[in-house]
Amino acid sequence: MFFRSTLRFMGTLLIAAIAAYGILATATPVPPAPQDDVKQVYLNKCAVCHGEDGAGKTAKGKKLKMKDIRSPEVQKLTPAQWADAVLKGSGKDMDAFEKELGPDMCRKLAAYMQDLAKK
Repeated sequence: MFFRSTLRFMGTLLIAAIAAYGILATATPVPPAPQDDVKQVYLNKCAVCHGEDGAGKTAKGKKLKMKDIRSPEVQKLTPAQWADAVLKGSGKDMDAFEKELGPDMCRKLAAYMQDLAKK
């Protein structure tokens, strides 16, 4: 009798522990992967419009009449102007990325985009 009630109690504890672990596992958010690779962030966030090479020849880039970011006209922007465009957005079609990516990554993206003209 003692053995059977102990076994039943242990089974109940095991089920409760598994349930609690499942709740904790699903309630704890998984932190996003670090976005240290600026090229990968560019490809994920910017290339849909600007293209891998910055030419803006993607379907969405053509629809929005995207300027080639490698062109002299765009390249004459200062680093601060580039960063501002990524941080706060540009015109009605380019989203601001400051909240999503943070100021440091936005500045890295701006520098990466400027460097596309040199490649």
